[in-house]
Amino acid sequence: MQLTEAQKASLQAKAKKGLLRALVAQAIMALVAVAICWLVAGVYAGASALLGAAAYLVPNALFALRLLVGLVMGRPANPAGFLLGELIKLGAAVALLVLGVYLAQAWLVWPALIFGLVMVLKGYVLLLMFSKLP
Repeated sequence: MQLTEAQKASLQAKAKKGLLRALVAQAIMALVAVAICWLVAGVYAGASALLGAAAYLVPNALFALRLLVGLVMGRPANPAGFLLGELIKLGAAVALLVLGVYLAQAWLVWPALIFGLVMVLKGYVLLLMFSKLP
């Protein structure tokens, strides 16, 4: 199948918009998780939720940035590169979680950490609610 330049440009624009929407939705879900934990259980719970949310949001944002740069530079998508990027992203998320738990073990609130992580992982639910999936 051959795509015209206009079709390629349209697909790239949709991909960029979809990546940015997903990141914004995840960031909103992270803020909601932190606010809920902070209001319900205090500062340590809010910080724990932030730690859990950031452990996935930061590597995901860096991976999305890499994908966006590839789209802007006009490099074709590479499935092997995408898979490797996903593996690195997941490894970085696990490493950040382990590091965070190690450094914050004195004040860490486990339920809040897990809540923050799950909220960011389910950021696409926000897009589903407002029918904004790409």
